[in-house]
Amino acid sequence: MATQYEELNDTLTRFIEMQHIFFCATAGPAGRVNVSPKGMDSLRVLGPNRIIWRNLTGSGNETAGHLAQINRMTLMWCGFEKKPMILRTYGSARTLHRRDTDFDALNAEFPLSIAARQIYDVTIDMVQTSCGYAVPFMDYAGERDVLANWAEDKGPDGISEYWETRNQTTIDDDPTFILAPAKG
Repeated sequence: MATQYEELNDTLTRFIEMQHIFFCATAGPAGRVNVSPKGMDSLRVLGPNRIIWRNLTGSGNETAGHLAQINRMTLMWCGFEKKPMILRTYGSARTLHRRDTDFDALNAEFPLSIAARQIYDVTIDMVQTSCGYAVPFMDYAGERDVLANWAEDKGPDGISEYWETRNQTTIDDDPTFILAPAKG
């Protein structure tokens, strides 16, 4: 049975901190819904209603494009270990790009990475747990180094070029504002 909370408690925060992967879901008013797996030590719980997570440069940039249209985000964790649980946080998120004032301070919460593309500062308005009985057992075998190596090989100029050629629009051709702020 699902249980809802107004905020994260210590038990739920510890559960999040033990997980090696989480999923982020966003959608614009039309087009595709995006669900992305995230890992690589990219998430911090800063309070009972606040999470930040750092988005590294990758093939798509759906989250930024969706949040520019509708400010809503769901994060989900699954317990793959002995205790079954699914945890979701629902809320809104502020998108911070490298050009934004708060980016450097929040980016300092994470290990250095030239691939840091955005930070999402998530405000939680509801938390929900459910049983997770259908989630399989899975063993954690370690982090992949492919993305980190790819970014290091590209270097800062290559990352900037990648943003320009591959990250400016979503798959539905909506702007992500990776290179320029949205016009107010």
